This record gives sequence, C-alpha cells and structure tokens, in this order.
Amino acid sequence: MKLSEVKTVLADLKEVNFILPNGSFVPKHFHITEVGAIEKNYIDCGGTIRKESVISFQLWEANDFDHRLAPQKLFDIIELSEKELKLQDNPIEVEYQGDTIGKYNLEFESGNFLLVPTFTDCLAKDNCGIPEEQLAKPKQKVRLSSLGQDSNSCCDPKSGCC
Repeated sequence: MKLSEVKTVLADLKEVNFILPNGSFVPKHFHITEVGAIEKNYIDCGGTIRKESVISFQLWEANDFDHRLAPQKLFDIIELSEKELKLQDNPIEVEYQGDTIGKYNLEFESGNFLLVPTFTDCLAKDNCGIPEEQLAKPKQKVRLSSLGQDSNSCCDPKSGCC
C-alpha cells in the first residue's frame, strides 16, 4: 500500500485499526511514533546494485490506555511528514514490536489496516547456484513431531546413525 492510498482511506475512517497476521488487533491505544523515509542501497549476491525506498510507520504502545489515534490526526502527521521530509508516494513498511521488531507490508480490508508479513528472498537466484528445480518448488513444510516415525528414517533411535 502506498502513502497516497493510506491518505485516501483515512478520509472515510471513523477509527484507525491495525490487524496483526495472527488476526489479533494492535491495541487501540497504540501511537505512531515515527513516520520516515527509508532508502536502502545495496548489492545483491549476484552483483546487481539495487535501491529500495519505503515510508516507515512505527507503531508503539504505552500504558496510556485512554489514547486513541484519530484518522484525521494520522492524516495530519502524514501531511507534515510529506512537507518536512519531502516524502514520495512510496510503499508503506510498518514496524511493530513483537518478540523483536517486526517489519510488515500494509494492506487495507474491511475498514482495517492489515499488517502483512514480509519475507527474505534471493534476488539473484540465477547467479547464486540454486538448482533450477528448487527455484520452481516451494519449500516443504515438515512437522518436527513426525520426524523419526518412519522406520526407514535415519533419525530413528534404532537406525544406528547417532
């Protein structure tokens, strides 16, 4: 979601809500402690120089349980940030404290902002030595509790591998 889209959505909202990937809401007393421009210049593992620009919103919650960020207040913060920081209409990246600082993409659905997980990826798979057949296949998810239950498993305690 780009900055202009957030501003458009805010015009019709009565309250600002963010939903985490697990379906729970960020507590209503959150603050947006930062709006910033982040420029990332880097070289990927294939030697390609890349540039990435995002707008960062940092969500934070304190013990001031009566605090509520009104849509107009967030709109005003964004407008001030655009003016003072010369923000472009870039995608939004949201930082929110979980076990560590999580970074999320932002979407909007049914009157709520959704924090969408982000993932790492290799941007130069063709130069990285990853076999072609692995590029097309998603990683297999395996339940750890199922490991060792196959009698042919090398991890079976009776297999002699340990």
